[in-house]
Amino acid sequence: MTNPRQTFSGGFSRRAFLGLGVGAVSAAALSACGAGGTAPATGGAGSASGAGGGALTVLCEAGGQAELTPVADAFTKETGTKITFVALPYDGLYNRFNTELSAGTPSFDIGAMDAIWLPTFAGKLTPLDDMFTDQVKADLFPSLLTEGQINGKYMGMPVWANAEIIFYRTDLFEDSKEKSNFKSKYGYELAAPTTWKQFDDIAQFFTRGSKLYGTDVKGAVETEWLAAVVQAGAAGPVLDPSGKVIIDDAAHVAALDFYSNLNNTLKVAPPGAVQVDWAAAQNLFNQGKTAMTRFWAHAYRQIPKDAPVYGKVGAAPMIAGSAGVGAIPGPWYLSLPSSGAKADQAKKFIQYAYDHNDLSIESDLGLAARKSAFAKYQDQKGYESFKPLIATLDGPATKPRPATPKWQQIVDTVLVPTIQASLKQGANYQALLTAARAKVESLVS
Repeated sequence: MTNPRQTFSGGFSRRAFLGLGVGAVSAAALSACGAGGTAPATGGAGSASGAGGGALTVLCEAGGQAELTPVADAFTKETGTKITFVALPYDGLYNRFNTELSAGTPSFDIGAMDAIWLPTFAGKLTPLDDMFTDQVKADLFPSLLTEGQINGKYMGMPVWANAEIIFYRTDLFEDSKEKSNFKSKYGYELAAPTTWKQFDDIAQFFTRGSKLYGTDVKGAVETEWLAAVVQAGAAGPVLDPSGKVIIDDAAHVAALDFYSNLNNTLKVAPPGAVQVDWAAAQNLFNQGKTAMTRFWAHAYRQIPKDAPVYGKVGAAPMIAGSAGVGAIPGPWYLSLPSSGAKADQAKKFIQYAYDHNDLSIESDLGLAARKSAFAKYQDQKGYESFKPLIATLDGPATKPRPATPKWQQIVDTVLVPTIQASLKQGANYQALLTAARAKVESLVS
């Protein structure tokens, strides 16, 4: 997350892009309500049945409204409780949470929160420990359980999650001539990469001047490098579980070497990597300029029909380093303000959202949090990205971001500038990370 004011198509900041589990939000999701506006979730029969059943207000981001609307419609129909969404842009949503929770006067009954906000607001939220039965925990990915726990208490129920996986062009990977040439050069079959070495080999093989590059390198975001960090076996990204700063350890250095050398040494990515963000990388791939990209799984279903690669894209789990497949998930959670006036009713909605988590999959973003919800769709046409997503979220090296209120500041002022500095010829990766350690320590001390 580089400059927090950097925007993507539709006017979303990079924070919002990642926060939604982070991928780009479709135009349909953006139009679900105006920025900062209020819109009822229910329509038709749902609205009519809300009379006399009470009402709940959900404070969320626009993409979150798209995810939760099918759940809210079903809840209203079943219980008569009307659900009203107040949807704000990402930064405005954080500010609203901060203002109202700090004052102890929330205007909402339920908040849909980015995972990185839970450490900041945990003291103003109601723990949901009794909802996390053994059965519930068994159906949630380990990293989501970890990231939802602050000081040993569950401060939110995960409602949707995402992770980067590998997208690759099947028209290239399945071409008989390409397959033959690749095997002759590298000695093994051309297929979706599973390791760093394979990723390097394939990226070099498909780099053919300015017409085609093997992959992209995203200098304007941090998540992808952090995925390599956990793949390399780090105890955590930037901080270990005890809060110790480890950004300059061997795993972080190895990950930066792998990540930046795609640009610096192998030269398999388009020029201008320092400025490439999620939107730029997505556009490069959709336009057929890159053979592979590491990208958020939800984007598989959002490739435009007029894109050169439409119908020619395969999906595979995230690549593995020495510690195995690993990624940095992007979950959001439903949380209860501790000073809320409708806690019991609001908790019933959160439980309903968990019980009917699969309803969100047919929304514009098409994400869920439960293993069983993803599994329900994984063999259906159009959802070919789900098996790789499940494998990645369940990967042995997959880890959440550290539970620190300073995380966004660390990203903006240390991580992204460090990555961008590493994308220069002759960059000293160890020295950059040693300097980064001092900066992070000053923020978290």
